[in-house]
Amino acid sequence: MFRKIMQCRKPAATLAAVLLVMLSVPMANATKLKAQNLTQLIQGAESIVAGTVTKVSDGIDTAGVPYTEVTIAIGSVAKGKVKEGEDYTFRQFGLLSPRKSANGHQMLAIAPDGFPRWNQNEYVVAFMYKKASRTGLQTTAGMAQGKLNMINGMLVNQFNNAGLFDGVEINQQLLSTEQKNMITSPGAVDATAFMELVGRAVAEDWIGKGEMK
Repeated sequence: MFRKIMQCRKPAATLAAVLLVMLSVPMANATKLKAQNLTQLIQGAESIVAGTVTKVSDGIDTAGVPYTEVTIAIGSVAKGKVKEGEDYTFRQFGLLSPRKSANGHQMLAIAPDGFPRWNQNEYVVAFMYKKASRTGLQTTAGMAQGKLNMINGMLVNQFNNAGLFDGVEINQQLLSTEQKNMITSPGAVDATAFMELVGRAVAEDWIGKGEMK
C-alpha cells in the first residue's frame, strides 16, 4: 500500500536527436514547463513510487548519450508494476556536472532546466513517466513537478508545489478533513495525507469514475 510511507529505505547529431526524444515527453519544454496538476501527474505516470534514493551516478553510454543513473529503494507503490522492497533504477538525460566528450572538443551538459535533480539519501515520491522507446531514458511526469522530496514529514517539489492542486476537483465525501484543507492550501503537504490520497485515487480509479478531475 502506498500509504506505508515510513518504509524508507556521439556526435552532436545523436545528442540533438536524443534531446528531442526526451523533450517529446508531455511537459516538454525544459526551460518553461507547462503546469501540471495532481490529476494530470497521476494520468501521465506509468508508475508512482515512494522510496529512498540510494545511488546517483552519471556517465555516457555507447551511443555517446550523457545520462544520470538513479536507484530508488522502493518503500511503497501506488501505480505500476514496480514492486515494494526492490530497487528501481533508471537513466535520465544529462550529466550531474559538465564534462568534455571523448574527443575533447564537445562539452556534454547536465540535464536541462526543468528536469528533476536527484540526491543520494533523499526520500522521494516520484511520478515516473514511461521510458523513451528509442533511448530507454526516463524522467518524471511533469518533469521536476513530478518529483516530491520528503522533509520533516512534508512533501514538496522543486516549485514548492505551485499549481499542484490548481483545477483539481475531487468528490469531497472521499476526503478527510486534512486532505480537504491540503488541496486548497499551496505549499508543502503532509506526506501521509498526500500519499493516502494518491494511493486511493489510483486503487479506486477516481479519475476513471469521474470522482477526480
